[in-house]
Amino acid sequence: MPNHQPETIVITGASGGIGQALLNLLAEHYPNAQITATYRSTASLAQQQTNGTIRWQVLDLTDAQAVDQFARGFKRVDWLINCAGLLHQDDHGPEKSIRQFDSDFFLHNIQINTLPTLLLSQAFSGALKNSPQGVFASLSARVGSIGDNRLGGWYSYRISKAALNMAIKTLAIEWQRSHKNVCVAALHPGTTDTELSKPFQRNVPVDKLFTPQQSAGYLLQVIQGLSAENSGHLWAWDGHTIPW
Repeated sequence: MPNHQPETIVITGASGGIGQALLNLLAEHYPNAQITATYRSTASLAQQQTNGTIRWQVLDLTDAQAVDQFARGFKRVDWLINCAGLLHQDDHGPEKSIRQFDSDFFLHNIQINTLPTLLLSQAFSGALKNSPQGVFASLSARVGSIGDNRLGGWYSYRISKAALNMAIKTLAIEWQRSHKNVCVAALHPGTTDTELSKPFQRNVPVDKLFTPQQSAGYLLQVIQGLSAENSGHLWAWDGHTIPW
């Protein structure tokens, strides 16, 4: 059953490459929807201003109190899409070997890649339950799949995304009982030409490196096809499921 026309959309981490492209596409496809987009500190002044149907708001997705306070402003949310993520920092990239493992970098990956999904689902539980056909989705990654891991490495990123996937699966099981009209999903956008992936694009075939606009288009098609009946999966950009 295809998803209905969303009236209220919240997109978090919307100042990043994929987040901003998806936000623009949502505003184009659903001009009558009320769209709220969040950023932490990297959005430009122009992005931070309300523009048409888009309302920008600052939000630290790792702050439970701030997320809860933000959610109190919504009685109903049809689509909640979390696009926040971390792969590398200026002084630390994904580990090629366990010898490069750093506990602070690992915990920061958990904080950015895993924690927001838990806080958002907790805070927006009531608002999503009030939707006739809700979607709660977080951007994950194929490298977070345990079953698909053939190359190793990237400990902190893989583990934080695997933990995100487990959070999505566990939430989907709970909400099958309590939120029967809500689909819970993890989304793999493919390798996208953003600041997040730029240092790691060397070996990516040209036809497998997407622009943010391409990734956003593919993700929107997946989201539009989601319903409560297929809750609890990790979806690739092409609409196929990826093993947990």
